[in-house]
Amino acid sequence: MSDDFRVDRAQVRRRFGRAAATYEQHDALQQEAQKLLAERLDFYLEEPGRVLDVGAGTGRGTALLKKRYAKAQVIAVDIALPMLRASKRHMSWLKPFSRVCADATALPFADHSVDVLHSNLCFQWVEDPRALFGECVRVLKPGGMLVFSTFGPDTLKELRAAWAQADQQPHVSRFLDMHDLGDAMIASGLRDPVLDVDRFTLTYSEPRMLLKELQGLGATNADATRERGLLGRQHYTRMLQAYETMRVNGRIPATWEVITAHAWGPPPGQSRRGADGGEIASFSVDALRGSRRR
Repeated sequence: MSDDFRVDRAQVRRRFGRAAATYEQHDALQQEAQKLLAERLDFYLEEPGRVLDVGAGTGRGTALLKKRYAKAQVIAVDIALPMLRASKRHMSWLKPFSRVCADATALPFADHSVDVLHSNLCFQWVEDPRALFGECVRVLKPGGMLVFSTFGPDTLKELRAAWAQADQQPHVSRFLDMHDLGDAMIASGLRDPVLDVDRFTLTYSEPRMLLKELQGLGATNADATRERGLLGRQHYTRMLQAYETMRVNGRIPATWEVITAHAWGPPPGQSRRGADGGEIASFSVDALRGSRRR
């Protein structure tokens, strides 16, 4: 991702908090991505003790994880407190899960305490993938599984192109491609990453219906360099007119590029790539005891 790209984390928290009541009216794509992640979880053959659902939103996926891993401690983690409150509707006294309000890059869990870290369409809202995956490595047990989905750069390419004909300001968030994500995963020390791309095209009767859906999901522009003032009607009208020229079979298309991936927590002491390109290895103090010669 370019150095001038910054995610407005406060904006992300506000928008998803406001969308808590409407999110599940628009989350069909999120549910499809969840199915792709469920297939990857089949590669995890152990019985996990602790499972994190990072960016849990309203908890649909968390409830599915609890159903799958009934004996595990399953924890929903989200940056937006209203989302976590809404997730209570998916809890039951037979299959309860915990809820923690936290940022994906600052997880309030001990080192190497998580067996499975799951995240469905959340990581695109984190600007520094190395910091993100470094935090995943920190909390994952050696051999623990990271499985996630995120949006790729072709997501909403039609809307991006329509806005480009209206003005030169960023109106659609930018997303990392699969290769950049893979590089960041390897640099953090994650083992054997496997990434795939699926593309979905959703269609709408008019561009405004797509914009309504994005607002209902809370998935609005989080670029910190976006214009803060009110959008002029002329710019908005030009964008709508440009989007209208893209109709296919009478419908407005919107592309969603969904990247899914999994990897494994590294063994103790495995080196990772530092910001300067050098290799860094870390060991616990206990692992070093008795190694000093007298």
